[in-house]
Amino acid sequence: MSGFPDDFLWGAATAAYQVEGSPLADGAGTSIWHRFTHDPRLMIATGDTGDVACDHYNRMESDVELMKQLGLQAYRFSVSWSRVLPEGTGRVNEAGLDFYRRLVDRLLEAGIEPLATLYHWDLPAALDDRGGWLNRESAEWFAEYAGVMFRALDGKVKKWATLNEPWVVADGGYLNGVLAPGHRSIFECAIVSRNLMRAHGRAVQTYRECGAHEVGLVINIEPKYPASDSPEDLAATARADAYMNRQYFDPALLGTCPPELPVIYGEAWEDWSAEDLALCCQPVDFVGINYYTRSVVRASETAWPLFAEHVVQEGAPHTETDWEVFPEAMTRTLLWFRERYGDLPVYIMENGAAFSDPATSAAEGIPDDDRCQYLAEHIAAVRDAIAAGVDIRGYMVWSLFDNLEWALGYAKRFGIVHVDYETLARTPKHSARLYRQIIASNGAELEHAA
Repeated sequence: MSGFPDDFLWGAATAAYQVEGSPLADGAGTSIWHRFTHDPRLMIATGDTGDVACDHYNRMESDVELMKQLGLQAYRFSVSWSRVLPEGTGRVNEAGLDFYRRLVDRLLEAGIEPLATLYHWDLPAALDDRGGWLNRESAEWFAEYAGVMFRALDGKVKKWATLNEPWVVADGGYLNGVLAPGHRSIFECAIVSRNLMRAHGRAVQTYRECGAHEVGLVINIEPKYPASDSPEDLAATARADAYMNRQYFDPALLGTCPPELPVIYGEAWEDWSAEDLALCCQPVDFVGINYYTRSVVRASETAWPLFAEHVVQEGAPHTETDWEVFPEAMTRTLLWFRERYGDLPVYIMENGAAFSDPATSAAEGIPDDDRCQYLAEHIAAVRDAIAAGVDIRGYMVWSLFDNLEWALGYAKRFGIVHVDYETLARTPKHSARLYRQIIASNGAELEHAA
């Protein structure tokens, strides 16, 4: 027995702006990420852009063939909103929509289930010019776009995610300014958080009108551990948890807001109306959870706005992005999710790590022992959560390819497939070989993994 259900779904994940390249091809509109990476006032430190990325837009068919060779059963991708609706609303760009039609068809021909995410951070710039997620009309814009995609592909795509990681959108894009669109305002962060969840709700409503399969959302969880048992550290940990984790799950699944949020946002906070909470809390068919690391938290008088700070765990293993490797927290957070939100079906939509990968010949592959160990330990953590009763139905490794890691550019590699950014050649790493064995054995190969 492997510990995984017989119909467990094994796959890999990417995001449009990170892998596709050709962001303006065939009539596509500009996105906030294209604008961000080309604006000298905002552009990421490395000067990298998504203009080429992994060139997946032009290499899609061979990439799907590679997925098949790796034994993937599912591929989670995101749709570029501005590729389909260049102005964000109104006119549909059929050439852009056709790319996703062809992608889905090739996946199905290869025996790979397509999992589509509607929003992975790349808002059309035309809508940003109208206020973007600060505009309450954004929920209706998103519902219109969602309807276009549902009518075009539902049935071939049977699992849809509305948003990916709304916390990252609000915190990185509107509070700290390190991600597109590069704003820095706690007032804006509070508004965007609400409008993102309203948009999720409207998209789910739209799916119930024209879809016939499953719809959910994807939220990143970073479990928070107190640095001590002091009242101050416990309170700081609760604030950090409310801000990053419960701020999005509670409205979507409970129809409430965490009580810590008014304290965190201060004068920027405005109570959510009963109507907004009801809109956010639409019944979903599954939840996607992204897990990478945990955070140990202590109180801090200067760490605004949470007055809580992360405590680095000296001596613990860390990834290239300075994230602690702590797989047991993955089991813990999946159990926490079940205890708080009930027996909803769960898919691990992202889990992976950036490590330094020494390049060797294609014949030998790319050795990445640290990533092999990370994946084996975290997949085992998923198995432990299943054994404890969590209804987990699939696992998507992040990421299929080395790609543009947002504000970190191309410096950090998360892929199980190495991408040579000069030639764009793909070379499976040892982790891809391990993952293929895990898939083929439905997890039984974990007993022999790193």
